[in-house]
Amino acid sequence: MAENQNEGSKFLNSVHRYFDNAAQYSSLSPGILAQIKVCNSVYKVSFPIEVDGKIEVVEGIRVQHSHHKLPSKGGIRFSMQVDEDEVKALATLMTFKCAVVDVPFGGAKGGVKINPRTSSVKTLEKVTRRYAAELIKKNLIGPGMDVPAPDYGTGSREMAWIADTYQALKYGETNALGCVTGKPVGQGGIRGRAEATGLGVYFGIREALADAELLQGKGLEGGTMEGKRIIVQGLGNVGYHAAWFCQKDGALITGIAEREGGIYNPDGIDVEEAFKHRNQTGSILNFKNCKNFENTFDLLEMECDILLPAALENQIHIGNAANIKAKIVAEGANGPVTQEAEEILLKNNIVILPDLYLNAGGVTVSYFEWLKNLSNVRFGRMGKRAEEASYKRLVNAIESTSGKNMTAQEKAILTKGSDEVNLVRSGLEDTMINAYHEIRDTMRQKNIPDMRTAAFLTAIEKIGVSYEALGIFP
Repeated sequence: MAENQNEGSKFLNSVHRYFDNAAQYSSLSPGILAQIKVCNSVYKVSFPIEVDGKIEVVEGIRVQHSHHKLPSKGGIRFSMQVDEDEVKALATLMTFKCAVVDVPFGGAKGGVKINPRTSSVKTLEKVTRRYAAELIKKNLIGPGMDVPAPDYGTGSREMAWIADTYQALKYGETNALGCVTGKPVGQGGIRGRAEATGLGVYFGIREALADAELLQGKGLEGGTMEGKRIIVQGLGNVGYHAAWFCQKDGALITGIAEREGGIYNPDGIDVEEAFKHRNQTGSILNFKNCKNFENTFDLLEMECDILLPAALENQIHIGNAANIKAKIVAEGANGPVTQEAEEILLKNNIVILPDLYLNAGGVTVSYFEWLKNLSNVRFGRMGKRAEEASYKRLVNAIESTSGKNMTAQEKAILTKGSDEVNLVRSGLEDTMINAYHEIRDTMRQKNIPDMRTAAFLTAIEKIGVSYEALGIFP
């Protein structure tokens, strides 16, 4: 690899090498494999906005990696480090991520060069709306074409601005809210979206811990989350929720790393309290009963059962991979382990749960939100009360037959119908379980030694079927 390559180029090359490694196991023709690998389209735009009485030129990009299924799907990130190759890499990963969890989208990604931390809300709104308008002009956004979502530096607020801009420019389109996901609930969003990626990470880790064959000889007996020591890097949306759900299921969060440093307590850290502490003080450091780590990366090298990098790319690299002592590395972020580092981790018998699978909870629930927007009805709205009535009849029959009456609290629990959050979480859990076992089956059938290669191959085969069905290739 050339030494003058930037991080984005390294990331893209790494994704391509993962693809090539998996493609060796595929029986698809070279032509189809070549089409699956490349990005279908790249759109770059520069536009002027007024900031404090001065005109500034802002750069934006949208990459659609694959059109094997429409719409394409992928987040929009706001960062001064937005780079074409990085966005291509992330769009490519989105294609395979969607395929792994059977979400019928092609992959896409977008980015705008702006610092969301130092820009005013007014400036961010101007940039978001103008970027959306540029995409709309080129028919690069829409419920049937390309559906963005939040990413690094963006959130539900920005998605609401995009949806509003689309509705204004596409007045009267009944499915307009489906042009973007990750919106506030009151503006067409879905309950359960905020925690979706972190909850998906939890489901994936839980499945792996129950996989005795995968973890043979690693000292992770019990098959459950109970007592497992976890170090989390990143207490943002993904890291916080993943750690919270793991802790709720009995895990010990022994370390939390952030930009400013990290904290460690072998007896466990209360994730919710640590999150509040950081919000109040502006730093994760100096949390009660914890040892401070001024260098974030030193904390990643502490002994634990599961290391959960949920921050940015390339956090575990050739310089620190040999020092990682975890038994499982669970990739909550996109591309947190470089390819060189992965070779070292695998050689050291460390299991890697790949981002391609593990953090697909976000796009899975985005799919549910998109379906909700197309159907124009909240999940559970028509069935919840009927379900509760059915349960009540069943409870009454049990009481009548047994002669014993249940308490009001017991009845409330047993007769509760499924609302939107219940249905979303149930659908996500089923998706993550099924995808995990598909990957493991591929590992066994093809004698593949690692989960990332198997996940890529699983996705490649599904995408190949789509292209063959289109009749584009013989």
